[in-house]
Amino acid sequence: MLSLSPMSSASSVSLSSLSASSSPKSASESRHPARAPDRPSRAVQRALDFIDACFADPISLSELAAIAGLSISRFAVRFSAEIGVSPQQYVRLVRVRHAQRLLRRGLPPSIVATEVGFFDQSHLCRHFKRVLGRTPGEWLSADG
Repeated sequence: MLSLSPMSSASSVSLSSLSASSSPKSASESRHPARAPDRPSRAVQRALDFIDACFADPISLSELAAIAGLSISRFAVRFSAEIGVSPQQYVRLVRVRHAQRLLRRGLPPSIVATEVGFFDQSHLCRHFKRVLGRTPGEWLSADG
């Protein structure tokens, strides 16, 4: 996953350091200022913050796009490009991460499933295995 470390001040460039022989910027480069590749845009960061806060609730792509202030298609493309997975996959990863935490505390999978936003225990098990390659029971046995 990506690191959210702050940009260094060393990345700023003065106008005098640019030479006339520099290649011209494309139209998309001039519209979108450069930013650190390891840091999500503000729009995507708003969606990430919302997902982290509300992962147990149903989250729609249109809701995330509205929070980001982008169209649904633009949001999906930008999110995937910046984070490396689709918004739906990211929500699944967050839910599984929180499920691991609750399972370690000894809660039963049926309770954990509803606490982290899955419909039921089989839904949790299916996505848990898809993400981690093991069912919750197998994971707990190997983790313990």
